[in-house]
Amino acid sequence: MTKAVASLGRPRVGVLAVQGAFAEHARALAAAGADAVEVRAPADLGGLDAIVLPGGESTTLGLVAEGSGLLAALRERIAGGMPALGTCAGMIVLARATTGGAQPLIGGMDIVVRRNAFGRQVASFEAPVSVPALGEQPVDAVFIRAPWIEEAGPGVEVLAEHAGHGVAARQGDLMVTAFHPELSGERRFHEWLVGRARDRRDAADEGGRRRDRVGAQ
Repeated sequence: MTKAVASLGRPRVGVLAVQGAFAEHARALAAAGADAVEVRAPADLGGLDAIVLPGGESTTLGLVAEGSGLLAALRERIAGGMPALGTCAGMIVLARATTGGAQPLIGGMDIVVRRNAFGRQVASFEAPVSVPALGEQPVDAVFIRAPWIEEAGPGVEVLAEHAGHGVAARQGDLMVTAFHPELSGERRFHEWLVGRARDRRDAADEGGRRRDRVGAQ
């Protein structure tokens, strides 16, 4: 993982590296065609085309990021349209609310999430989950202290359910999963994010070229 300028043709995608499986996400992003960048401070967000918010302990993640100013910076970037993928704790911090009381959240997605809904660490499990939006092949989903989606607003597309509860969803350029695709070798979620990142970068480049042409006239 590097903070260097992205390779030609490869978008720069950040991975929040406060805690959790950020190294596994970085490998998945590289396999999907992106340059992965560790994000620990607001300055690390500069030049990014998208971001991954990984698993971990959502309250700790939120408090640490809030103390550094990173949480506010992430809210601003995501509100401004930066694509994001949130897995497990990342799904929680992208929600507008949780059922377990107040905690620092980035928000941006019109969902309410129940923390540890599938049980504590000892209740972790792996199961095939059908995600039709990603193709016919089921996702090999790893659930660790996993949340689920308790409520979803009208603009949210619930992409997958397990045991009758939403475990993956999409709203615009935001996608969340209750499970850990990075731990099972599943790449389609990261490929989706990298595609969104590339589209965003290309649109920005085209906008810059238009301004240059207008300025030259």
